[in-house]
Amino acid sequence: MGIIRSCFSFIAGTVCGVYVAQNYKVPNVAKLADTALFMAKVVEETYRKPSKKADDDE
Repeated sequence: MGIIRSCFSFIAGTVCGVYVAQNYKVPNVAKLADTALFMAKVVEETYRKPSKKADDDE
């Protein structure tokens, strides 16, 4: 009985997640995360300070 009690919330969450994914339009979290990482990379490259080696070479 202990394993069922300890896994009940996990099983209930999985069942609810499957139901929601099948019946509602849920956004693709992986695609959303990839987009956010790409935008963060663009911002970081745009506002990065120039390195000192580039100044020394010129």
